[in-house]
Formats: sequence, C-alpha cells, structure tokens
Amino acid sequence: MTPGASTALPGRALDHPDRADIRLPQVLHALADPVRLSLVSALAATAAELPCSAFELPVTKSTCTHHFRVLREAGVIRQAYRGTAKLNALRRADLEALFPGLLDAILTAYTAPAQARRGA
Repeated sequence: MTPGASTALPGRALDHPDRADIRLPQVLHALADPVRLSLVSALAATAAELPCSAFELPVTKSTCTHHFRVLREAGVIRQAYRGTAKLNALRRADLEALFPGLLDAILTAYTAPAQARRGA
C-alpha cells in the first residue's frame, strides 16, 4: 500500500474538505439548520464517535443522510465507515483553528434557551 492510501473498502471512502478548504459561509449554512445544529450539539457533548443511528431525529432516514452530508461537506464533521456503521465526529480542532470561538458561541446560543426554560 502506498503512503497515505486509504484502508477503506472501495466505494466506502467519504470525501472531506481539507482544513485549508473549509469556508465560513459553508460552515454557517450547515449550522443554520436546527436539525443539523442538534446533531452538532450532540457530537460536541461527547468525545466519542457516534453512529448515525445514535441520533433520534424528527426526519426520514434519507433526510438524515442529507443533513450529515451537508455537515461533512462543510467541514463541520468527519465521517468514517467502521464495518457497517458510519461514525461521526465533530471537527472541533479544525473549526477552532480556522474560526476561534465560533463553534462554542453558536452552541452556547443554541443551548441557552433550553437552559433558561429549565431554570439552569
């Protein structure tokens, strides 16, 4: 195998933008949707990679696939196949290096109304 070659099965590799190719307008667009923002919030709450099936979303499976794809193509998440599962991880380090404080500010704004309702 050549250096840097993927060990993923043919047809199973997913394209991700390099850090240098992540752009703010695409990141903001990806995070503007409430469903995608809920996915990112759940990923931010754990250091673990989560399979797509770990998320309970009020949309169809095909719509979930679309939301994950938008996040991946914007550079917000990284997806990798492990066996038959597609695992998702937040690209926090990449986003923080490019846009310091942005992700935390968006997640804080997203969770603040829920915390206020709970009296936290």
